[in-house]
Amino acid sequence: MRKVWIFLVLVVVGLSMAFALSVSAQVQTQTTTTTSGEATHEVKVDNAEVVYVNGNDVVLKMENGTFEDLRNVAQGTKITVDGTEIGIQDVKVGMKLQKTVTTTTTPKLVTTVHTVTGKVWQVTPPKSVTLTLDDGTNQRFDIPKDQKFNINGQMTDAWGLKKGMTISATKVVEEPVTSVSVKHELAGTMPPAPPPDAPLLIAVVMLPHSPAAPAAEKETTLPKTGSHLPLFGLLGVLALLSSVCVRTLRRVV
Repeated sequence: MRKVWIFLVLVVVGLSMAFALSVSAQVQTQTTTTTSGEATHEVKVDNAEVVYVNGNDVVLKMENGTFEDLRNVAQGTKITVDGTEIGIQDVKVGMKLQKTVTTTTTPKLVTTVHTVTGKVWQVTPPKSVTLTLDDGTNQRFDIPKDQKFNINGQMTDAWGLKKGMTISATKVVEEPVTSVSVKHELAGTMPPAPPPDAPLLIAVVMLPHSPAAPAAEKETTLPKTGSHLPLFGLLGVLALLSSVCVRTLRRVV
């Protein structure tokens, strides 16, 4: 910061002169800001995919694999998607986003000019002078080194200031500052549409043809349904009857 005091003496008069009575004694301040250099721009681009949306809360998966949790995104936030602006409420999971942050840095110079007019109340050459302002208050001002004053066309230094002189003093302060502005832009593309339903494919599996097995030959013999026991019984009965007949014939003869 550079401070410069410039004392311009408008009038140096005695107390009896009318001009001294008309001089304003109020401190006036004027500030101007000018660009003092060329602005620089820094652009940062991040690509991400929307993996979660709940109201105004959005979670992004960045291209480096990290996640960025955006809580309570402002309702007025706009995103340019496929050339059309949409609101945060229209963000969908799967949407690809590109976040561009542009930081602009501009060097500027703020110049503040303080102007005061008053009567010399006290002077401490060569360092300072105290002026009596119009409201009756006294204010002390530092005098820059080698400062010269124009008094009635004659140049003098602080030693030439006398009590009762009416002078106008201007203080110029120049302060370099840096103006930084940040601009956020969001652009993206909608997630791809799901593929249409595929037609149902019915596969018919044809098994290889094999000749039919030959029919079983009909049974030519009857199945065995009985045993030899009845035959033995019949023979026994015949033998018994024969024995009875033989005994009967013997009796008759």
